[in-house]
Amino acid sequence: WSLIIPGAVSAYNIIIMRTSFAAIPDGLSEAAFIDGASHFRILTSIILPVSKSIIAVVALFYGIQHWNAWFNAAIYLKNRNLYPLQLTLREIVLLGTEQSIVADADGQDVMIYRPLIKYCTIMVSIIPMMIVYPFVQKYFVTGVMIGSIKG
Repeated sequence: WSLIIPGAVSAYNIIIMRTSFAAIPDGLSEAAFIDGASHFRILTSIILPVSKSIIAVVALFYGIQHWNAWFNAAIYLKNRNLYPLQLTLREIVLLGTEQSIVADADGQDVMIYRPLIKYCTIMVSIIPMMIVYPFVQKYFVTGVMIGSIKG
């Protein structure tokens, strides 16, 4: 819980979402209410589809924030079995722990493989976000502009 609760809510993202929701015309929800829609129905049928771009942007922000989070885990977790991927990769790249050492048959370190292992761990940390980003990119510019001040 020490990793989930502190990063669960961001004031910046709340301000962006609130501004985006405030930009939705009141006439949309009023027309649905007159037609007999409940508050839940208005939320699911009107507000969320109109706000799809800002929701995608905020989900991307939270996803990248939690994907790159290693500092809180380094502070709060003592059990190495609970370490998130980024903390393990950080140890491999920066600290050269036992996981990053490749041994030959005699048990001696093979120094040639250390840089290769570091580069592979960097790719493991980058590739998932590179795969997700193109799917969210189409919403990114629209979502940021919806939440901004218009001139």
